[in-house]
Amino acid sequence: MNVTHPRPRTTRTAALAAALAAVLLAGTACSSKAESGGGGDAADGVKAGPGVSEKHIKLGALTDLTGPYATLGKSIVQAQQMWADETNAAGGICGRQVEIVVKDHGYDVQKAVTAYADISPDVVALPQVIGSPVVAALLDDIERDGMLTFPQAWAASLLGKDAVQVLGTTYDIDMIAAVDFLTRTKKIAKGDTIGHVYFEGDYGANALEGSEWAAEQAGMKVVGQKIKATDTDLTAQVSALTNAGVKAVLISAGPAQTASLAGVAAARGLRVPIVSSAPGYSPQLMKTPAAPALEAMVHVVSAAPAVSSDLPGVKKMVASYTKKYPGEPVDSGVLSGYNAAQLIGADLKKACEGGSLTREAVVKAHRSQKNADTGLGTPQNFTFVTEPASRSTYVLKPAAKAVGGLVGVEDAHEAPGVDAYLAARG
Repeated sequence: MNVTHPRPRTTRTAALAAALAAVLLAGTACSSKAESGGGGDAADGVKAGPGVSEKHIKLGALTDLTGPYATLGKSIVQAQQMWADETNAAGGICGRQVEIVVKDHGYDVQKAVTAYADISPDVVALPQVIGSPVVAALLDDIERDGMLTFPQAWAASLLGKDAVQVLGTTYDIDMIAAVDFLTRTKKIAKGDTIGHVYFEGDYGANALEGSEWAAEQAGMKVVGQKIKATDTDLTAQVSALTNAGVKAVLISAGPAQTASLAGVAAARGLRVPIVSSAPGYSPQLMKTPAAPALEAMVHVVSAAPAVSSDLPGVKKMVASYTKKYPGEPVDSGVLSGYNAAQLIGADLKKACEGGSLTREAVVKAHRSQKNADTGLGTPQNFTFVTEPASRSTYVLKPAAKAVGGLVGVEDAHEAPGVDAYLAARG
């Protein structure tokens, strides 16, 4: 999910100018908000701030509706809008109606920076920002603004920011779980070589950290194949992995790359297990020529359960989504988006109970949640800023006839070694 991106607007080389600009902008924003009723105490006594008036709470979404993750973006946007509609029908939050302002960046970092500048003065939080490079480019601004942000990206480099919450596990933990799964099920053994195809940038680099650490612990080695987000024909990579004698392949890329890897590998006789990160799979792949290879060779490691799960919360969400958006695929993006919306809703409610809907109060409410459970997976702990919210992963498998194109293979559990890895990483 990573591409080369420009430096954020606020740079270290322009620290003095940026500080002065921030002061000037802050003064302008305060003046504007005071005039529009977006600041101060509301009639109900709740302290307000950007994105909050006496009647509305505005949230922002920086998404991809026209780029490589357009399918994911559409699912997340629709799921979060469904949550907002349900919430508003039940009376809203803190007596206010919720509105989500959606901006499409097309997975273009510069467009995302511009879109953030457009909406940031008018929203209280961001329940969706797609793309590790996008979030990386916005980190300084998000921290400066103190705006609670849920990335649809899971690089460990995004940890450590009070206002930025990586939901679930990070890419490195997923790959440690992938190696553990392959080892426990005796698909690979000590001395074997594992291939790892990964996107350049934070996504792939973080995933590779996990796979190399886990392989070393298990007495194996990793042969890496770095690719770009625009690489959709992995014939050369399959040839290189075949020559390296790999016994399994990990992939940390997008759905198109996973489909190419499985299809080409099957056609060329490299019939080895393939394990993908969650962003590397979508149910639409089961309607492509690669479907038989995907069903035969691929597993998916994910912090979230399959959409076909029997969890009551998941079943209820699927039924609601199918009714609201008939004919639309119910994929992992739906689950991820709805989960994020519910979590941010809980934060807003808790902040309201404390008498303030300022950005600072919303972040504080979020960071006080030790056992956040939406019923859509495993509970999460948001109190440790530098650690993943969860260490548990599910193992899933492609299935053409299942809702969401995946079925569960193993329930959520923490892979052995994760604690040691995190302690060593510091």
